[in-house]
Amino acid sequence: MKIVNKTAPNKFSIEEKFEAGISLIGSEVKAIRMGHVDLSGAYVKILTGEAHLINAKIFPYKFSRIEGYQEDRSRKLLLHKSELRNIKLRLDSGKFTLVPLSLYEKKGKFKLEVALAKGKKEFEKRKDSKTRAIERDRNRESKYDY
Repeated sequence: MKIVNKTAPNKFSIEEKFEAGISLIGSEVKAIRMGHVDLSGAYVKILTGEAHLINAKIFPYKFSRIEGYQEDRSRKLLLHKSELRNIKLRLDSGKFTLVPLSLYEKKGKFKLEVALAKGKKEFEKRKDSKTRAIERDRNRESKYDY
């Protein structure tokens, strides 16, 4: 199962992608397997030399104890030191932000795909939506063109 952040490609232009592990508790793993995750308002921040996923919502698992559970707590991301250094340098330049793109399972472990991205201006968003609409119409016409 792959959970995708649908708002990220619309708001940002993706420059470089990274794969990171994510530190979870048991009930969160079960909730992710059921697809109870929302990455739409999430972002990644580097605090004290470690990457943290902030504001991602993993809704509580139905059959677990939910006393004191915070669905939008920050979760530690597992990246190599060289990747962290590279990301930190690019973020300090002020042109990039780090956004989560998708959450998926790989060999029994959950991985988060994060990307260095630049924010799009309003006219770029309009241009992208217009090109998508033109491409969609072109595909429709070619589908029924005998």
